[in-house]
Amino acid sequence: MPDLPESPGDADASGPQSPTAGEAADEEPADDQALAAAAPTRKRPKPGERRVQILQTLATMLEQPGAERITTAALAGRLQVSEAALYRHFASKAQMFEGLIEFIESSVFSLVNQITEREAEGSAQTQRIVTVLLQFGEKNPGMTRVMVGDALVFEHERLTSRMNQFFDRVESQLRQTLRHSAESAGSATPTVDAQALASVLTAFSVGRLQRYARSGFKRLPTEHLEMALLRLSV
Repeated sequence: MPDLPESPGDADASGPQSPTAGEAADEEPADDQALAAAAPTRKRPKPGERRVQILQTLATMLEQPGAERITTAALAGRLQVSEAALYRHFASKAQMFEGLIEFIESSVFSLVNQITEREAEGSAQTQRIVTVLLQFGEKNPGMTRVMVGDALVFEHERLTSRMNQFFDRVESQLRQTLRHSAESAGSATPTVDAQALASVLTAFSVGRLQRYARSGFKRLPTEHLEMALLRLSV
């Protein structure tokens, strides 16, 4: 979470000044001054910072195993703000989930782009893509519940559709890397081979993430991953 700025102090950096006789008559008693100095100053978030706090808190609440549907009232309570304060930053709870989905998309596909740029061989690209996808879910259990749809059951259907599109995009990327690999191996049907294996690997990845979420985040998605990918002939 970004650090909040410290409120500027009221004391003069040059030190206390000797008051004039007129000023002394208007001063507060010393005890009142001490209490005022000791009172905590409320820190106001920077523009955009509250949005980040809301999304971070929502993701944290989703990490609780067996968590039921999260209401805006519960989210506001965790943040110690009113529900109206939430709606100043997001028009609806669906928009909050869209913010989480945008984070998933940008995080995963930025890693995928790095892999395709750095790895020359198709098989290595494929293994790395599956690995980073499952590692992302493992490190972000709350996001995993969004990815597999558990957290979206009672939410707007467009959210589930968007996550489906995310995995369609993953499968499309796998088809590309697998086709290159099949062509390098001299396959007579590289496109067909790539489509079949990309479908299997996508289903495998979704299944691993679902198991992770439904086991209360105990069964890690990367468990025996290297051996599993070897068995799948990646």
